[in-house]
Amino acid sequence: MSDPHDAAQRTLDYYRLNAEAFREGTREHDVSQNIEALVRHIRARAPLRILDLGCGPGRDLKAFTARGHVAVGLDGNAAFVEMARVDSGCEVWQQDLLQLDLPHGSFDGVFANAVLFHVPSAELPSVLSQLHQTLRSEGVLFCSNPRGRNEEGWSGDRYGVWYDWPTWRRLLLAAGFSELEHYYRPAGLPRAQQPWLASVWRKG
Repeated sequence: MSDPHDAAQRTLDYYRLNAEAFREGTREHDVSQNIEALVRHIRARAPLRILDLGCGPGRDLKAFTARGHVAVGLDGNAAFVEMARVDSGCEVWQQDLLQLDLPHGSFDGVFANAVLFHVPSAELPSVLSQLHQTLRSEGVLFCSNPRGRNEEGWSGDRYGVWYDWPTWRRLLLAAGFSELEHYYRPAGLPRAQQPWLASVWRKG
């Protein structure tokens, strides 16, 4: 496989070069089902403190803020970080997923929508450990990834891993999370037309 850090950097370069087109292309994506899946499992009282991992241009930061929560964004792409700060008014950190430096016990929830599949498989346990430790007691992690049969490699200029459910479940359980639910998206379509696997986990 590719060097993990080279793969991460080349993937970030893709998003840097296509930042504006990505913002326009995803601005109207409806991920309210995913946001609700995270929030409804959190036992803490609102306002919740949420980390939007791989926040991109900030669309979902605005959605969490509109619900009255305190959202913090994180992205490795400087262009996205600036867009997200301006558009959402939220605090946004620029960090590489492979070099996370997250505060311990700081968040009620982590929202990892369409981001963790970019982490090379060799580095995923370390990233999941970081997410586990940054959650508060009984905090909740939401993940959504394009599914597959555990293929790993390049899709154009972006690196990814396309996990099936048994493999993804095994990795999350090994990281100390307990399973809450999983489902496929978009809702209401035959499974063959649902390319996204969403799952929700509680810190053990």
